[in-house]
Amino acid sequence: MNMRKRIDELTQKVLNEGDLLIAEAQELAATPEREMPYLLAAANAIRQQYQGDEVHLCSILNGRSGHCSEDCAYCAQSVHHQTGVAVYPLMDTEEMVRYAKAVEAAGVSHFSVVLSGRGMDDAEEAENFERIIETYRRIKEETHLKLCASLGSLTAEQARRLGAVGVERYHHNVETSKEYYASICRTHTYEDRTRTISVAQEAGLAVCSGGIIGMGETLAQRIDMAFELRAMGIGCVPVNVLNPVPGTRMESAPPLPPLDILKTLALFRFILPRAVIRTAGGREKNLRDLQSMALFGGANGMLVGGYLTTAGRGTELDHQMIDDLGLKVAL
Repeated sequence: MNMRKRIDELTQKVLNEGDLLIAEAQELAATPEREMPYLLAAANAIRQQYQGDEVHLCSILNGRSGHCSEDCAYCAQSVHHQTGVAVYPLMDTEEMVRYAKAVEAAGVSHFSVVLSGRGMDDAEEAENFERIIETYRRIKEETHLKLCASLGSLTAEQARRLGAVGVERYHHNVETSKEYYASICRTHTYEDRTRTISVAQEAGLAVCSGGIIGMGETLAQRIDMAFELRAMGIGCVPVNVLNPVPGTRMESAPPLPPLDILKTLALFRFILPRAVIRTAGGREKNLRDLQSMALFGGANGMLVGGYLTTAGRGTELDHQMIDDLGLKVAL
């Protein structure tokens, strides 16, 4: 079948509120490079219908760095890797509040504190969790930011308390597909991740969950991840692109071609038409001059500023890119 005709048919299906099937996503995955502009335009049409022309910006603070017990193959903060990453305990509340105010001043609407470590559901973390609660209470009172949290695994009571102080969304990536998960982590399971997502959802928190592409998974496995996220009702999906860190098990992973990244983002838009698809860590290094094409190819969100252990670019450059594309920043 003519590829353009098939893209048109599946685009109309999604625009008419039909759910894409896995087999149909796999058909789109076969789009050759010469037809990629057509696929990106189709994903853009879906984005416009379901998400409009707003780009959602969020920024994160690495509130505690390093010394994580888990062995995620990509992570510079794992104790199983020798990366020379900065190691420090949980920041003081004043420091975290000050950072959040700077984020708001930079024109960003969403903010999250991210902590290294498996999670907060350990008795030894009780004191740290109280500091986190006080920090979010302060940020809620002193800014207009929409608040997210990324603290690892947590209990139902902890999730409830986060919501009570103004946290609206909990971030907890699945990282990759269920099938591929054991290839990237040996100290916990995919089910451990989805259990935390369920805890957050049951407490009334929205969930932000996505993953990292370029870790050796196939495009079919990325498609599987998108369908798994859809089944869980995830409304915000960050897509990181591996930025290999020397000293990790992924240090020699080959970079993904930019068109492969753009195809993945477009497929995610077809599969998750109502979600915020957010380009995140690794976008600058891996997309290079094609970075703006992501926003005309299905994506409608960006993680801006720095990432956990790698630098981003100036927030003003992302604002300029959004403006140049005729889009607007979501408030």
